[in-house]
Amino acid sequence: MILRCLLLSLAVVLSANAGRDADALAPGTRVLLDAHNCYPYDGKWPERIQRAIGTGLPLAIEQDLAWFVDPRSGVGRSAVTHGEPFTGSEPSMRDYVFERIRPIVEQALRENRREEWPIITLNLDFKSDEAVHHEAVWSLLGDYEAWLSTAPRTASATDVPPITPGPVLVLTGEQDEQERDFYERVPVGGKLRLFGAVHRTGPNASLTKTNYRRWSNNPWSVVEPEGQRKAGPWTTEDATRLDNAVRAAHDAGLWIRFYTLDGFDPADESNGWSQSYNFGSLDAARERWRAVIRAGVDFVAVDQYEDFARLLHAPAAVK
Repeated sequence: MILRCLLLSLAVVLSANAGRDADALAPGTRVLLDAHNCYPYDGKWPERIQRAIGTGLPLAIEQDLAWFVDPRSGVGRSAVTHGEPFTGSEPSMRDYVFERIRPIVEQALRENRREEWPIITLNLDFKSDEAVHHEAVWSLLGDYEAWLSTAPRTASATDVPPITPGPVLVLTGEQDEQERDFYERVPVGGKLRLFGAVHRTGPNASLTKTNYRRWSNNPWSVVEPEGQRKAGPWTTEDATRLDNAVRAAHDAGLWIRFYTLDGFDPADESNGWSQSYNFGSLDAARERWRAVIRAGVDFVAVDQYEDFARLLHAPAAVK
C-alpha cells in the first residue's frame, strides 16, 4: 500500500506547476510546499513524510538533524530529531527519508524527464554542527549521489556553474562550519552534494550567489516584523515587503524560503505544531499563503501540508 501511494504521488508531479518554465532549478519557477518538521516527535506523528508526499510532487521536505551518541555503546549517529532529550529511537535519514522515497526516485530515473527535476528537495536543518556529524551526512549523501542534483566544486567561490539536475536536491543552512565541511573540503572538480544558504544577517550578510551558497532562508518577520502571533490584518505594506524580498533574491539568482506559516486554533495541541508560528486561524494563514504563491516564493514552510497543498494546486483560488 505504501509503495502504491508513493507511485501515485509521482503521477501528479506536474499538477501544481504545469506549463511553467522547463528549467525547474531556476529561482522563481516553482512554488513548493516545504513540509516543515517532517519527522516524528517522541515517537508521535511518524506518518508526516507519507502525508507530505501524498500532497503531490514536486515537494520540499524539511529534516532536522542532531548528533546522538548512544550512552551505552558510545557510538554516535545522525538522528532525525529536533534535539535533546534523546530517546534513542529517533530514526535515521537513510531509513526515514531515502529508503521511503526510493520508489519515487527510481521511477523518475527510469522516465528521465530531467526538465522536471528535482522532484524532491530535502531541506536539512542541522541542530548540531559537529564535524563528525557533517562527515556522516556527507557519507550518506554519497551513497545516494546518483539521485542528487550536483555541481562541480570550483577553485573560486565566485565561479558558479549550473547545477546538474537529479531527482533530489539537498539544501542546508548558512553556518560557516557547514561551508567548511560541505564545500571547502571538497576537492576542486569534485561534486557538491548539497547547497548552503546565504548569510541573512550579521557582518557577512549578503545576497551574493556562490558556488556553494544558492538560496536565502528567512523568518516571516522579514515580511511582518511583529511575527506570526501578533500579526494583524494583511496590508499593502506587508505585501510590498514580501515582493521586495522575493524580487531581491531572485534577481541575485537565489531561491527564497520563508518559515513557518501556520494557522490553527491556539487551544489545539494535538498535532505538535509550534504556537510561535501560528497566525491564530486557518483563514489568516490562507491569506498569507495566497500572498506567497502570488509573489513566487520558492519554498513555503508550512505544518498544515494538506491545506496548503490544496490551495497551491488550485491556482485560480490565489488570484
